[in-house]
Amino acid sequence: MHAAAVVTVSDGVSAGTREDASGEAVVGMLADAGFEIRHRTVVPDDAGHIAMTVRGFVDEVDLIVTTGGTGFGPRDVTPEATSQVIEREAPGMMTLMVMEAKTPMAALSRGVVGSAGRTLIVNLPGSPKGATENLAALLPIIPHALQLLGGDTEH
Repeated sequence: MHAAAVVTVSDGVSAGTREDASGEAVVGMLADAGFEIRHRTVVPDDAGHIAMTVRGFVDEVDLIVTTGGTGFGPRDVTPEATSQVIEREAPGMMTLMVMEAKTPMAALSRGVVGSAGRTLIVNLPGSPKGATENLAALLPIIPHALQLLGGDTEH
């Protein structure tokens, strides 16, 4: 069983003025896919706080999924914060999410996917629909990506 952390990035959710629908949906999908959710947290739209939180989960879990902060809004800084943590980008995984999306608005997502050590980090949009559609596109390949990150590269 792989371990996961889910980080919701939202000023509103962190202030308690909005419900965390996307984080709950992501947790449910990962649990249904057999992941053990070891960490579940909410942080405001602040690059330093996001990077520190994500960095803190690297090496503790196999997969870190963020939801929120990937758009064009002035406070949307999740991709920049994640880029401070990842060592290697996986642009093909981001491309897959956009290609599989059911809305052209998916092209507005600036999320990044990459790895730090043996941990895969995935940025998802903040809307529940966007987050779940994007995660659904990646779920079939995440186990193999984690296997490769873990050093099992035999074909």
